[in-house]
Amino acid sequence: MNIEALISKAAQEAVKALYGVEVPEKMVQLQKTRSEFEGNLTLVVFPFVKMARKSPEQTAQELGEYLQKNCGAIEKFNVVKGFLNLSIGDGAWLQLLSAIDADDHFGTKQATDNSPLVMIEYSSPNTNKPLHLGHVRNNLLGWSLAQIMEANGNKVVKTNIVNDRGIHICKSMLAWLKYGNGETPESSGKKGDHLIGDYYVAFDKHYREEIKQLVAQGMDEEKAKQEAPLIKEAHEMLVKWEQNDPEVRALWEKMNNWVYAGFDETYKKMGVGFDKIYYESQTYLKGKAKVEEGLAKGLFERHEDNSVWADLTNEGLDQKLLLRSDGTSVYMTQDIGTAEMRFQDYPIDKMIYVVGNEQNYHFQVLSILLDRLGFKWGKELTHFSYGMVELPNGKMKSREGTVVDADDLMALMVEDAYKTSMELGKFDDMTEEERREIARIVGMGALKYFILKVDARKNMLFNPEESIDFNGNTGPFIQYTYARIRSILRKASQVAGCPENVELSDKEIELIQKMNEFGAAVEQAGKDYSPSGIANYCYELTKVFNQFYHDYSILNEPDEQKRLFRLVLAKNVAKIIKSAMSLLGIEVPERM
Repeated sequence: MNIEALISKAAQEAVKALYGVEVPEKMVQLQKTRSEFEGNLTLVVFPFVKMARKSPEQTAQELGEYLQKNCGAIEKFNVVKGFLNLSIGDGAWLQLLSAIDADDHFGTKQATDNSPLVMIEYSSPNTNKPLHLGHVRNNLLGWSLAQIMEANGNKVVKTNIVNDRGIHICKSMLAWLKYGNGETPESSGKKGDHLIGDYYVAFDKHYREEIKQLVAQGMDEEKAKQEAPLIKEAHEMLVKWEQNDPEVRALWEKMNNWVYAGFDETYKKMGVGFDKIYYESQTYLKGKAKVEEGLAKGLFERHEDNSVWADLTNEGLDQKLLLRSDGTSVYMTQDIGTAEMRFQDYPIDKMIYVVGNEQNYHFQVLSILLDRLGFKWGKELTHFSYGMVELPNGKMKSREGTVVDADDLMALMVEDAYKTSMELGKFDDMTEEERREIARIVGMGALKYFILKVDARKNMLFNPEESIDFNGNTGPFIQYTYARIRSILRKASQVAGCPENVELSDKEIELIQKMNEFGAAVEQAGKDYSPSGIANYCYELTKVFNQFYHDYSILNEPDEQKRLFRLVLAKNVAKIIKSAMSLLGIEVPERM
């Protein structure tokens, strides 16, 4: 039973009965009553004033009288200018709580065979370095967005495109050949992705030295960057790779496999995964073929130097390179090839790319090109564009080895959660195994919540210390509230159904009303592609519960009916917190 839907329908009937006009549901505007006025929901009366041919106050008075008489949920009303404040009776709130209690999937929708298929691409790592803080934000946003789209009744395919080819990969390979002495993840004790990342940094270090030497000999710096022996060798290696040279390909495969094993470990710790992984080495040729096909149809043009371009001037953009003069592909070509493969694999209705905002122009162009090439979702593709993450000490650069490594960051968060919990005495009476598991849940929850509570479009500063706080708008605060409720329920041993006759306090009504908003929060987060909307809802619900818990006893309430009611209330707050946090990919511990 949805109280808003009930009152909205009653308001439509009231307008028809009083003024003889049938109004659509969207014309009925209901909002939460402002705290300074009496009431729970407010009906905006202004849209009906013309129909009534009366003042806003008179119209509100008439509608209020009709609703009080004909809608059982409404106990009383008051009028403030053109606003009708409605007080809902305790019986209606208790019915609503019973309905929430009976619904295991409250606030979410289940996909059916006819549901649209949404494909979400996220992560998109390069195989020349480990995942870093920027990837953490990307993966957490992508995973959460997938959960939110599913909760809105969509079928979802989570996908990843791995950038496993190109000059940057050859740089790591060449550096390993030159300076590696056969080092492996086993011989070094390093994760494969970390090992390869070290050689990417080593390449850059030696390359800079070569440039410096050439400049010292009198060469212009730009020319030195092109003439340095290392970069020339890397380009030769890339050409050999494209020509399927067996030695280069074998080395490439061996080193990439080291990296994939490392990535898998990181994804597992992060709690994310994919239904399908694509590799650029398998998609770039399809992209080239698709561009050639477009060229034959007159969609693109070949320049004198043999390069292929798309003219986007009619769309208010410039010309876009699709194939270089030597026939090699660019990122755009690869994205076209990946789209082709995905379209063959799945009946996609909606395609969402989770990629940083530095690629806004790229996706604007990709949308136009896919539409030209006949992909039905090309024009409507969504670039879920997000801002950069920085730490208090500034930006990160992979080739200089100054990135904030994802594995190190996660380990730090878990260790900080362990230390903080020990200091606060939250780990008393627990085994070491339990402490470590709770520290993992709390540390990862702190990291995920801190990142996801920020509007994705904004750049953000990630502060590990702030995120572990057990008070305020943090993951641990919400997790601790959940654990506290579970502890209360364990002490109560059994929670029966919701009593039908209990006098409710304002705090209890506010809590039921806030719980009832979960479905709307999920729906809005799906429309806005906004994990932060869910995070903010979690915090608001938790805050309202803690205010209630501060003022009212649950287990020590002498009135049995009230005690039973509050147990059902608490049980369903916990249920919704768990459901909402799972949409963010965050676990909640049974005890803390």
